[in-house]
Amino acid sequence: MAVPKRRTSRTARKTRRANHDKVAAPALTRCSNCGEVQRPHRVCPACGFYNGQSVVAKPAPAPAPSEG
Repeated sequence: MAVPKRRTSRTARKTRRANHDKVAAPALTRCSNCGEVQRPHRVCPACGFYNGQSVVAKPAPAPAPSEG
């Protein structure tokens, strides 16, 4: 059976593992309705639209309580 001639250095080992275990950055697109950045093939978290249709009804923002 083959035996390594030299011990693998820490740098070589870490470089090999780092290239193999990379995490890809998530793909991002713009919402066609509001222009907010979102993940593709998912409902827009800002406006609730998907594929040009309103899927999730977003509640209107509550008015700020006035002091006085």
